[in-house]
Formats: sequence, C-alpha cells, structure tokens
Amino acid sequence: MAPGQQEQNQLHENESYSDWMSRLPPDKHNTVLWHLVIPGSHDSMSYDLDINSSIIEPALLKKYSRLRCVRSIMRRWAKTQEANIVEQLNAGARYFDLRIARKENDPDPDRLYFYHGLLTRTDVETALRTIKEWAEEHPREVLILSLSHFKGFGSNSGHLHNHLTNFIKNLFGSKLVPKPMRNEDMPTLQRCWDHKQNVIVSYDHREATSQPVFWFKIRYFYGDGMDTNKVEEILTRDLKVASQAYFYVCGLNLTLPENAGALKYILRWRSLASSIRHSLPKLLRWLQIQAARTPVNIVASDLVTEPNVVATIVSLNKTAVC
Repeated sequence: MAPGQQEQNQLHENESYSDWMSRLPPDKHNTVLWHLVIPGSHDSMSYDLDINSSIIEPALLKKYSRLRCVRSIMRRWAKTQEANIVEQLNAGARYFDLRIARKENDPDPDRLYFYHGLLTRTDVETALRTIKEWAEEHPREVLILSLSHFKGFGSNSGHLHNHLTNFIKNLFGSKLVPKPMRNEDMPTLQRCWDHKQNVIVSYDHREATSQPVFWFKIRYFYGDGMDTNKVEEILTRDLKVASQAYFYVCGLNLTLPENAGALKYILRWRSLASSIRHSLPKLLRWLQIQAARTPVNIVASDLVTEPNVVATIVSLNKTAVC
C-alpha cells in the first residue's frame, strides 16, 4: 500500500461520521436527497438473529429448523452486520434495510420481529424506539428506514399493517418527512432541517403508501451472488438505468445460492462475515470507479461499520457524477 493511501485510510478510521450530513459543504444542503451519496446497511438487524428461532427462509431448510446445528450454520451465514443499530448509526449509516416478520404462534398478536433466515431477538417496536432516540439526539442527520417483506402476516395482514403504521406515526410524530406532492417539496437537508424532520419511512405495502408520511418502495439493486466480478457486472448494468427521480440502492452485498451450490462457500469460509471482509476492499474500489461514471444514491453494505466503508461512500459526495 502506498504511504499516502495508508495515511488516508488512517484518517478515515479516526474520523467520526456520527454527524456527517450536518458537516457536508453548504452547496449540498439544498441538493435533493436522491442526488446525495448515502451509506446504508443491508439486513440491518441481522446482528441480532436468535439461535432459538425457527428457520424462516429459505424454504429448502425450513424442515430442518429443529436441528440446532443447522440453525447455527444459518445464523453464521445470515448475519450480515456485527454492530448493533446504534453503532451503525454512529458509524454513519443512514439507510436501514428492515425486513419484518411475525413469529408463528406468538402469544402477543401484535408483536413483530426482524428476520434474515432466522428471527431476531429484539422486536420491531423496541428497535424503532432506539432509532427514534438517536434521531432526537442528532436532529440534522436524516434517516431512511426501509420496511419490507412482512413474512407471516397471513390472514391478519390488514390488522398488523394498521397496528405497525399507527405505531410508527405515533412514535416519530412530527419528525416524519412526508412524501413530496410538489417539486418545491422535494426533500433536501435544508428543508428537513427547517421543518425539524429527519426520518423517512419507506413502507413496501399498499396498506401504507396511500398515507402521506409513508414513502413508496425504494428499489434495491444487488448482484445476487458471491462472485464479486459478477456482482460488479450486474450492478454496473443496473446503475445505468437507475432512476434519478427517486431513492435507489446500490447493494454491495454478497448472496449465497439457495441450493446445494451454497456448500462450496460454507466449506471454504467460516462465515458470511469472513467472506465479506475478503470482498469489501474490491467492491469499494469498484464503487469509486463506478461513481465517476454513473450517478449513485444510497449504497448499502454488509458489515457497514468496517473501516473505510462509510468514509469511502460519504467521500463520493465530492467526486461522484450527479
């Protein structure tokens, strides 16, 4: 590594990104948020997966839920984040991929969890309260919460969506940024600061998007594989057609095959995290090159608190194509 690069890496490691939005130069304050480059985390709550949970997906493994050894392997390979939600926020992540499910036969009919292969130990309402507390302490940092999937809602879907959306509205209240109805309402940092609003909620279900405070689904582009060359190839293609009129995500995440092909990765690597650490430097170098060619908006990563991930993404606000 060249000495200059080593010094830059050390600077990135030491610099705090807990309030990076408020420290952007003034010319970025009135930029529409989907023209900024924003770091985010993929499967944000997967650090909290419960070894005692049944396997939610993939379907191929659900029948082995009773075997703890299978659940243990599932947790090692579904855990895309190692830092908790506050640590991710403090590290500079501002977009959160929150996949929601209901636990089968839960005695509390309204209790919901997050999931990625397994359910989390922490329920949705507890995690959202934590995020709300952080948002209050950092009023000039705009958070984007992307709620999706809603596994296991079944015939009670309407009630559960109504319960969750009411909870979100009551919890965040006036901090919620409403969907823009006119061009002059487009979200910028300055507009959010002026209105004392700093939480955007994208809710991927028709039950919510008719309400002004819930934004539509945010499109997520990802490579759907473990081969970084193929991941880069797919993302390069997809970013060429990504809309600049709304939020979109470039996912720097690796994905195991949902078939026997997963075994070659499981046998080679101790966990998904070990494979990600090996791949992240290459993916970040690709991102820097790509951002000079095509616009980039939200960049979601596995292990988002790893050194240089947030620093690299935030720095693109100076160099990326708008």
